Amino acid sequence: MNAVTGQSRAGAVRSVELAIGGMTCASCAARVQKKLNKLDGVTATVNFATETAAVTFPAAVSAGDLVSVVEQAGYTAALPASPGAGPGEAAGEHDDAGEAAALRRRLLVSLALAIPVVVLAMVPAWQFRYWQWVSLVLASPVALWGAWPFHRAAAVNARHGVATMDTLISVGVAAAWLWSLYALVFGDAGRAGMRMTFDWLARGSGAGTTYLEVASGVTALVLLGRYLEARARRRSGAALRALLSLGAKDAAVLRGGAEVRVPVADLVVGEEFVVRPGEKIATDGIVTSGRSAVDTSMLTGEPVPAEVGPGDVVTGGCVNAGGRLVVRATRIGADTQLAQMVRLVKGAQAGKAPVQRLADRISAVFVPAVIGVAIVTLIAWLAAGQPATAAFTAAVAVLIIACPCALGLATPTAILVGTGRGAQLGIVIKGPQVLESTRAIDTMVLDKTGTITAGRMSLAEVAAAPGVDAAEVLRFAGAVEDASEHPVAAAVAAGARDRLDGGLPAVADFAGHQGLGVSGVVDGHGVAVGRPGWLESEWALAVPAGLAARAAEAEAAGQTAVFAGWDGQVRGMLAVTDAIKPTSAEAISRLRGMGLRPVLLTGDNERAARAVASQVGIGEVIAGVLPEEKVRAIRRLQDEGQVVAMAGDGVNDAAALAQADLGLAMGTGTDAAIEASDLTLVRGDLLAVPDAIALSRRTLSTIRGNLFWAFGYNAAAIPLAALGFLNPLIAAAAMAFSSVFVVTNSLRLRRFHPAVRQPALA
Repeated sequence: MNAVTGQSRAGAVRSVELAIGGMTCASCAARVQKKLNKLDGVTATVNFATETAAVTFPAAVSAGDLVSVVEQAGYTAALPASPGAGPGEAAGEHDDAGEAAALRRRLLVSLALAIPVVVLAMVPAWQFRYWQWVSLVLASPVALWGAWPFHRAAAVNARHGVATMDTLISVGVAAAWLWSLYALVFGDAGRAGMRMTFDWLARGSGAGTTYLEVASGVTALVLLGRYLEARARRRSGAALRALLSLGAKDAAVLRGGAEVRVPVADLVVGEEFVVRPGEKIATDGIVTSGRSAVDTSMLTGEPVPAEVGPGDVVTGGCVNAGGRLVVRATRIGADTQLAQMVRLVKGAQAGKAPVQRLADRISAVFVPAVIGVAIVTLIAWLAAGQPATAAFTAAVAVLIIACPCALGLATPTAILVGTGRGAQLGIVIKGPQVLESTRAIDTMVLDKTGTITAGRMSLAEVAAAPGVDAAEVLRFAGAVEDASEHPVAAAVAAGARDRLDGGLPAVADFAGHQGLGVSGVVDGHGVAVGRPGWLESEWALAVPAGLAARAAEAEAAGQTAVFAGWDGQVRGMLAVTDAIKPTSAEAISRLRGMGLRPVLLTGDNERAARAVASQVGIGEVIAGVLPEEKVRAIRRLQDEGQVVAMAGDGVNDAAALAQADLGLAMGTGTDAAIEASDLTLVRGDLLAVPDAIALSRRTLSTIRGNLFWAFGYNAAAIPLAALGFLNPLIAAAAMAFSSVFVVTNSLRLRRFHPAVRQPALA
C-alpha cells in the first residue's frame, strides 16, 4: 500500500508524515526542517516532541528523496506503513520500549559508577590515599561509554558542520575528563594524599584539581533527564495511542445467511455485520435490526450509553452494552469517524502554534551562540588573571547549563497532551493555530437547529385551506420533502409516513432551493413546499389569511411553519417542532461567564428563533437568513471589531464556519460543516463548546508558561555560569530539571475535566 497520502486530484502535491529518529533537541528538529525545506516545492514542519515531520512535496520529489535528505543530515527517517499510520507504526522505526530499556540500562550503570565519584569529591573526610585514581577508574566508563550517545551525535553533527545540544554535552564531558586525566598524569592531582573540596562556584586551585565528578555526574544527570523526559513524553501521547487502540480487530459479517468472522480490513461498504453485547462495533454504520445501549464514552467522553435501534447511526470503536445488533457498514477504513479523529489529532500534534516560532528561531542559532559564549567566558577569565581551572570551570558550566531542550519541548508537549485529552473528551482540535484563536474571541454565534436544539424535528400540526383535505396536503408535501435532507423536510416526511396508509407517492423533477424550500412533481401536480415569501415570489402562490394566522400561532410557540402549494394555490401549512437540548441553557450561561457574547444566527423565522433564544438566555437574534447571508452576518460582526466564533452543524453553516475566526462543528452534523470548522465537538452537546474553549485556553496558557520558564531559565542561568557562580555539576542538574519541568507541567493538562453538569430544574 502506498505510504504517501494526501495526493491532490491533479497529482501535483502530496503529503506524508515521516518518523524521524536520532533527534535529541530542538536544534536537531530545526536542522532537519531546514534541510527538508531546501528542496524545491517542499514544505516541512518537524516536531521534536512527536519525532515526526509533516511534509508536503511536489510530484518532482519522491518520498525516497525526503528520506535521503534526512539521512544525509545525520538522522534516520521512515515512511508510515500505511496511509494514516502514526509514528509508532512507521516501517523500520526503532522500538520505543527497546530504546527506553537501553537508555535505562545506560542510566543505571552510569549512576552506579558516578555516585561514588561525586561523593568522594564532595566529602574530603572520605578521600582515602589515592582515592583520585579510583575515581578515574569509575568515572572513565561513564564519561566514555555512558556519554557515548552524546559523543557519537556530536561527531555526526561535526561532519555536517553543525552543532546541537549533544555537542555541548560532549564537549563539556570530554573536556572535564581530559583535563582530569592531564592533572592526574602530568600535574599534581595524582600525588598520594591529595585532598579536594567541592565548591558551588568556579574553582581555581591549579593543576591539582580534577573534574571527574563533573564528567561522570553530568553524564548521569543528563541521562536521567533524558530518561524521565522520554517517559513523560510517552505519557503525553497516551491519549492518541488510546484512540488508535479503540478500533475493533474483526467482525462477524453476514454472508450467505451465515456469520463469518473476518478482519475489519476485509469489510465492504453495504455489508451487514453482527455486534453482540460487550463487543466493539467494527465500523461506522446504520442499525438494521435489534435494539441496544451503546457506550460512546471512548469517543465522546459522555458516560451515559446511547439507546439505538433500527435506522440509528452507530460509530465504529464504541461498545455494544446491551442487546444484539445487526449493522450495515456505511464507512470503512480511513473514512470512519474514529480514523478521521485520529488523523485530525495527529495533524494538530504535528503542527506548530504561532507562539512557537520565536522558540524555533532561537533554537536554530542557540548552540553556536552558546559555544561562542563559552569561548568568550574562557578568554575573559584568563584575561582577568584568574586561574586556568577557574576559567575552565566557568566555560564548562556555560556549555552544560545552556540546554535548548526546554525551548523545543515547551510548545509541542503541551499540544500533544492538550489535543490528546481533548480527543478523549470528544473535542478534536484541528491545528495548534486554533489555540491562539480561542484566546481572542469575544462573540459566540450559535446556529439553532442541531446546535441549540436537538435537530430531530417532529411534525406537530397540519392545517389545510378551506375545501382541502389535510391528508392530501400531508401526502403531497411529504412526497416532495422526502427527497430532501433538511431537518424540517425529514420531519414532514416522517410524519407523513406515520399518519398515512400506503406510503408516499414518487416525486419527479425534484429540486432543492437551499434555505427556501423544495419543489417537484407528484401525481402530475407541480408541488412547492417552503417559505411564504419564496412561494409568492417564485411561484406566485399567496398564503390565505387563515393559514397565515395558524402559522403565526405556531411560530409564537417556537415551532417552524412551512407552506405547501400546487395548482396555483397554497393548500396547507405544516408546523414542525424541535426540542431544545437539555444542556443548552447551561452552556449559554457558561459562555457568558467566560466573557463571550452569545448571538443566535438561524435561517428559521424570527418568532421561532426568539422563542428558542428566550428559553436558553440569548438576547441577540439574527433570524430568517440564507446561507450566504449567514456569512455576511459573521463578516458584519467582524467589521464591528468583534472576534467571532461560530458553532453549527449543517451544510448551510459550512461557509459561515469558514468565515468565522473560530469555527466549531457539532460532531452530529454534516461532513461539510466539520470540514470547514477549526474544532469538532464529537459529543454534539452544546456544553462541549465552553469545554472546548476552556481546554484550548488552558493548553495555550500552559504553552506560554512553558516558554516563560524555558526563556527565563536560559536568560538567568547562562550569565550565572559565565560569571562563575555555578559548578558544572549543579548546572547539569538544573539543565536536566528544566526539561523535565516543562514536560511535567504539560502533563497537568491530562487532569483537565469538563465542567460538571448542573441538574436540570424541575
